[in-house]
Amino acid sequence: MGATYCDEELPSKNFALASTDDRRFTKHIHDNVHGNIYIDPLSLKFVDTEQFQRLRDLKQLGFSYMVYPGAVHSRFEHSLGVYWLASEAINRLKTYQGLELDIDHFDTQTVKLAGLLHDLGHGPFSHTFEREFLPRVCNGQKWSHEEMSLKMIDHVVDEHNIDIDSESLKRVKEMIIASENGTSKSFKEKLFLYDIVANGRNGIDVDKFDYIVRDSRACGLGCNFQFQRVLETMRVIDDEICYRAKEYLTIQKLFAARADLHRMVYMHAKVKAIEMMFVDAMTKANDVLCISSYIDEPAEYWKLDDTILKAIETSSSQDLKESRDLILRIRRRELYQFCNEFAVPKDKLEYFKNVTPQDIVCSQNSSHPILHEEDIVVSNVKIDLTRGRNNPLESISFFKDYESNEKFNIKDDLVSHLLPTSYQDMIVRVYSKKPHLVEAVSEAFENFQLKIYGKKAQVHATPEKKKRKRLRHICGGGV
Repeated sequence: MGATYCDEELPSKNFALASTDDRRFTKHIHDNVHGNIYIDPLSLKFVDTEQFQRLRDLKQLGFSYMVYPGAVHSRFEHSLGVYWLASEAINRLKTYQGLELDIDHFDTQTVKLAGLLHDLGHGPFSHTFEREFLPRVCNGQKWSHEEMSLKMIDHVVDEHNIDIDSESLKRVKEMIIASENGTSKSFKEKLFLYDIVANGRNGIDVDKFDYIVRDSRACGLGCNFQFQRVLETMRVIDDEICYRAKEYLTIQKLFAARADLHRMVYMHAKVKAIEMMFVDAMTKANDVLCISSYIDEPAEYWKLDDTILKAIETSSSQDLKESRDLILRIRRRELYQFCNEFAVPKDKLEYFKNVTPQDIVCSQNSSHPILHEEDIVVSNVKIDLTRGRNNPLESISFFKDYESNEKFNIKDDLVSHLLPTSYQDMIVRVYSKKPHLVEAVSEAFENFQLKIYGKKAQVHATPEKKKRKRLRHICGGGV
């Protein structure tokens, strides 16, 4: 794995009295991205629980490893990485502005714990469980891994009698959901601390710093984003973390690198095909295994991890045969067949509605075999820079130099005319569950494009279409 324990033991001291910066009282772990990581005694109490160790059995990138074989790193490694970067961030601020900002042990400890525990409530196979599977089986019930992380933290504290005061626990949990709920309202001071782990103001946080570098490396992709420069140059002005104006393009690369990972890895056409097959398998298995019943209670939820795939695959239950058959198809690479995709025009994004299998069925040709909704899968893929159709850099505060106490925003056109003018892509992909229907589904999808947008944009021809074009060329257009 990317993060491994070293053999050295902790000194037998009163950990509560030890400084979190004193490495004599920490656990030493070597990480393949950040090098040596030191876990303080309180954080280690959380790490050494079965609930946190469960993260070893959750792949960070879900099914991406079936396209990128190296993408087998876990949420465990990522969580340690975010812990370490949160520690680095708060310590840098303390070094440069500690007296001015009055950063104390309470602040340092809560920021580090928030980084460590932010993904404690993640489900199997990355976001597939939360965004694809649960909406199908939970009848509109709202559920998020962030909220489950908060429940899991309370459960771990109670289950293992971890000595942490209620105010620290409250702040840790608020920092974890800061990106969802915005900046904390219950703490009137030091709001800049909420910008570190899950930044609700502008999306620049150590969570992204870690997964962008870690995921790029695991998939063998280059990454020209240098988070070290951002950490070194950040500064707090008016209770907000701001960045040196000279680092504008460095920060722009953060969002560009994230978008590239979505396009090339997270939303890869074959990765999505595998995810959709697994979601179908899980949905069919839900009545038998009651998978969705685990999501309400942390005492049950922590038992869910990626091994659920193997549990279905090796079960002898006749009730799970359909699910087993789907997983067998995944193993044998007999995937749902990609038919075609269409990029929604920029001027249509504001009013775009997700395309459904019903839309495709209603656009089919009578000359082809009759299509049914259950034959088709549609994936509506949204890729943006964290702020939808808006430029995230417009909500970032910069400063000129270290002598200045004034913060300001920067417009793209003041930096370069080569920067993007659009900040969101919406790609509609259509798949056929049955190989013999690929051509019919592809034609129906093209008809749908013509009906809705008055044009078709065939990005990828299906194998059948390529074959027909070759035959037309060989036969002089007679086929």
